[in-house]
Amino acid sequence: QVQLVESGGGLVQAGGSLRLSCAASGRTFSSHHMGWFRQAPGKEREFVAAISRTGGGTYYADSVKGRFTISRDNAKNTVYLQMNSLEPEDTDVYYCAGRSALYYSGCCVNSREYAYWGQGTQVTVFS
Repeated sequence: QVQLVESGGGLVQAGGSLRLSCAASGRTFSSHHMGWFRQAPGKEREFVAAISRTGGGTYYADSVKGRFTISRDNAKNTVYLQMNSLEPEDTDVYYCAGRSALYYSGCCVNSREYAYWGQGTQVTVFS
């Protein structure tokens, strides 16, 4: 069982940066690939970025490539999403999620493959 708690969301002007963190409880964090998704009210949950359990593989949605960076620290049971050059279109609730490496390999965009989810953190970008 993995419990996830996001933090770091907030209000930021367009062009600014935010760093989201997702702290995981449990001893199996390093056996899970991790991902970030985002969702606006009334819309489908959208893949943002993912990272393999070792951190050796990273994947990004085209809309954030070159602006966002996902990373993880398995010693701290934490995954991060560094968001730079933020745009108003990035406004959403951001969720981190865990996907077991026992059952899945490779990428990573299908939210149904993720068994564990955080409660979400709001990111609002104003122009």
